Amino acid sequence: MTDYGAVDPVMLEFPESFDTERLTIRSPQWGDGADVNEALRESVEELRPWLPFAENIPTLEESEASVRKARLRFLERSDLMLHLRDKATDEFVGSSGLHRMDWNARSFEIGYWVRTSRSGEGLVTEAVRGIEQFAIVHLQANRLEIRCDARNVRSASVAKRLGYTQEGILRRIKRDRTDAWVDMIIFSKVRGIEFD
Repeated sequence: MTDYGAVDPVMLEFPESFDTERLTIRSPQWGDGADVNEALRESVEELRPWLPFAENIPTLEESEASVRKARLRFLERSDLMLHLRDKATDEFVGSSGLHRMDWNARSFEIGYWVRTSRSGEGLVTEAVRGIEQFAIVHLQANRLEIRCDARNVRSASVAKRLGYTQEGILRRIKRDRTDAWVDMIIFSKVRGIEFD
């Protein structure tokens, strides 16, 4: 394993894609906007309660601009968005990635969503397991977090299924789109306890 120490993250080299059993998980690429837009339009009602970016349906151009910005953030190592694609068909099935990154502590938050037509297939669990291994092996992760709205039972189930420890609940951390208070559950895995 490489010791990243105080290296500037932009100098780090690691794979931009990897496979799990059913998925190719890769960095955003120019031209992915149409696929992302289609999945968001299909899934907006299911995503809207939990994800601020689903509040308004983006245009094709806005989706492409968002993908291009995500690509740039990936290259500068400030946020590692990852697209989930069906390995057999290349269909865009959702998005995940490593966010809220602290390179000195090697701490990363895993976020995720899946398009409505592919929910219930275990793809998010598979993706998170793969991203977790990617972070441990290639990024020397010391801490991995999953945060979700306390009302989002499906998202919390993914963390529990994968053996993340519930550390606590941040009470009334923000208001949602209906002006209701949101409690945020924090789950984690840390090196030396849940993984080596």
